[in-house]
Amino acid sequence: MNVTAGIFKGQKISAPDEKITRPTLSKVRMSVFNTLQAMIDFEESSFLDMYAGSGIMGLEALSRGFKFAMAFEKHPKVASVIKNNYKKFNPQPKLICGDALKLVEKVDEKFDVIYIDPPYFDGVYEKSLDAVKFCADSIVVLEHVVEVDTNGYEILKQKKYGDKYVTFLKAQVL
Repeated sequence: MNVTAGIFKGQKISAPDEKITRPTLSKVRMSVFNTLQAMIDFEESSFLDMYAGSGIMGLEALSRGFKFAMAFEKHPKVASVIKNNYKKFNPQPKLICGDALKLVEKVDEKFDVIYIDPPYFDGVYEKSLDAVKFCADSIVVLEHVVEVDTNGYEILKQKKYGDKYVTFLKAQVL
């Protein structure tokens, strides 16, 4: 798997076991960051990948000019692969091992972009959206195959890639 653009363009990383993770395709990564580039200035922005999987999204963010990136990963074997991948890069995303839903409430940082691509099963998306509502100024990007209740969020844009959707959201401030 290769970083698609920016200062790390073409750099390879190892992908964790595909029985455990589902790395985001390069065409989807390129599209996500091209869409984000039209919405925000990357230079002063921060990025959170709530379910890191391969860790590639945090690397893509830093490669394209984000100031800071953080990644959460629960699975110890996957986190070990990500940690080894990140060692090759400077700057590198900050990796925190643990349950994303618990970690997001404990971190002090506010993020400009929050990427949510959990294992595909029902309920995690809605719980994730509830957990990140504190970042009302954030753009939340969902990669999903199931219908997601986005109540409390404005849909900014949605794109379809085969059987999956990428939905860009912003929390509605009441």
